[in-house]
Amino acid sequence: MPHPPLPKPPAGSPVAVPRPPASAPAAAAQAATPTAPLEVDLDPVTTVVRGIGRIPVLKVEPVIEGGAYAAKAVVGENVPIRAKVFREGHDAVNASVILTDPRGNETRHDMTPLEPRGLDPWEAWVRPDSEGLWTFRVEGWSDPWGTWLHNAEAKLPAGVDVELVCLEGRDLLERTARAAEEAGDPVQASILRATAQLLIPERPAEDLLDVADAPGLSRAMAAYGPRELVSPTADFPLFVDRVRALYASWYEFFPRSEGARYDAATDTWASGTFETAARRLEAIADMGFNVVYLPPIHPIGHAFKKGKNNTLDAHADDPGSPWAIGNADGGHDAINPDLGDFASFDAFVAKANALGMEVALDFALQASPDHPWVQEHPEWFTTRIDGTIAYAENPPKKYQDIYPINFDNDPEGIYNEVLRILKLWIGHGVKIFRVDNPHTKPVQFWAWIFAQLRRTDPDVLFFAEAFTTPEMMHALGKVGFQSSYTYFTWRVTKEEITEYMLELSEEMADFYRPNFFVNTPDINPFHLQSGNPAIFAIRAILAATLSPAWGVYSGFELFEHEPLAAGREEYLDSEKYEFRPRDYTAEPNLNMLLGTLNAIRDRHPALQQLRQIHFHTALNDRVIAYSKSDGDDHVLCIVSLDPDNTVETEVHLDLPALGLKVGDALPVRDELTGTTFTWGARNFVRLTPSQPAHVLAVQ
Repeated sequence: MPHPPLPKPPAGSPVAVPRPPASAPAAAAQAATPTAPLEVDLDPVTTVVRGIGRIPVLKVEPVIEGGAYAAKAVVGENVPIRAKVFREGHDAVNASVILTDPRGNETRHDMTPLEPRGLDPWEAWVRPDSEGLWTFRVEGWSDPWGTWLHNAEAKLPAGVDVELVCLEGRDLLERTARAAEEAGDPVQASILRATAQLLIPERPAEDLLDVADAPGLSRAMAAYGPRELVSPTADFPLFVDRVRALYASWYEFFPRSEGARYDAATDTWASGTFETAARRLEAIADMGFNVVYLPPIHPIGHAFKKGKNNTLDAHADDPGSPWAIGNADGGHDAINPDLGDFASFDAFVAKANALGMEVALDFALQASPDHPWVQEHPEWFTTRIDGTIAYAENPPKKYQDIYPINFDNDPEGIYNEVLRILKLWIGHGVKIFRVDNPHTKPVQFWAWIFAQLRRTDPDVLFFAEAFTTPEMMHALGKVGFQSSYTYFTWRVTKEEITEYMLELSEEMADFYRPNFFVNTPDINPFHLQSGNPAIFAIRAILAATLSPAWGVYSGFELFEHEPLAAGREEYLDSEKYEFRPRDYTAEPNLNMLLGTLNAIRDRHPALQQLRQIHFHTALNDRVIAYSKSDGDDHVLCIVSLDPDNTVETEVHLDLPALGLKVGDALPVRDELTGTTFTWGARNFVRLTPSQPAHVLAVQ
């Protein structure tokens, strides 16, 4: 049955969220049954603009592309909502956030004016408590009680209109008392009426002002006081993911290397399997990682198979690159028989889950020349003028073993095939996908995929491997990627790290969640190529404490660092092209530090969030000082950036950022060593290559 034709949307238009199907089949049925074709609806979505109301409310945040896409949050995350709210004249203005959960229940969160008051900024922090699509709006309103207080503070001490001021105050308190009664709060109603009787013109002005400024009265007025000229904005979307979308500790390894065996007599290798790879899971769990990420597990193409160190003269026994997907055994919906079958994969996933970990699967939308798609759907690729299919290139590099997909040739067929494959793996327990090179596929395609899965599998997460331009990385986050690789690998100085973290935590936090991988199979950072254990420790500490999500590619804990060649950020003898079994207990190693860092992260909500980070002053440029906070939890990190030398510095702390008053003592516990200190606003710090950091919990 042919698919309906695609409409031609305007250039750059966002993707509509299609209507949900009448019912969603069970995961097992999805795995066994091909997904029914869906019409690819690309009509634009726009938020209705209401313009400026009676009380102007402008520059609402977080609003992504005018509300076409949802801002990001996770369950329990403290999320700021901001706006500019003002009015004409001198009467008081106020503002509230109305938060609506996926079931349609509304809650009101009153906003607070910020400095500088002349720029009219308002803010409220909210914590959504369930997954799904929420909405919020900001309501500006005239505040009669605020206006009365302002007039009372000006007129009563001057003896101006005292009787009228008291009369107006009593009227407001009586009206508020009736509202409290209607809300079922007779206690507050009684207090308000009693207070009204105290506004007697004959009393001294200071006594009248004491009545008006009573803390209990301000709380009652905030709850039940009159709100006039209420002016709402449009409702804007906020999608709340499960916590793992923000807070995660990733560990990447190749299943084929775990248990791989070399036979010197025949100069051949036997691949590891899911069964042998599962033996590694306990050690990964012991280090505190909660996501195990596997490179592609599909059949590998034979044509132009890559050999050791990415050469074209592969030995017959070389395993090839797992990113060259597809051969006669199948494509993206099949498993490399060297690794096992679906039953052994399911057992691997079940064991990981039993150990408290999730399995993330690499999702690489490309094909080897041997992929079944090449024969069945040649229109899904680009055919050159000479009749050959175009392979991947990044001149002068050529990737003859990979055919890129052309999404413009048959988008209807490609979109539905990709959705079918994703649902198959979801049916086998995969709820996290690490997407290879998503920036080489249309952003509109990803928006459509996410729209479909949010309706049937909203707990599935996508992690973008997008080392590309900022605007593309931002766009991928806006349309739905829950997290992404970042430029952290190339941010090494204090200035670079500080600037980048402020960008991530302030400018981008509403649509982009970072994952600070310290290394990847593709990236052997220059700063690690010395092999100095101290720089490995420093980078791990920075990644684990700066970002709520971080990751390690296996071999990092063993200080693997040999580059392919001078000036190249690639590994010599890369595991992408050969088996690399390891002895993870070999000394020295970072196993204990990695486990300690993940345990610290689990204990401290402050390290599980992105938005609330504060940089303190370290007088030495080779030392960086920062704190993260969530509620009453505050963690202060002082980290050396010099792996070769002892560094000393004075650190000046902003005590209010740590929940203290100026002049307070600061009792702290070093979570790395267990040592306790009492610090103040200024402290001397000495860090060494063997002890390059303090991770201090404020007691």
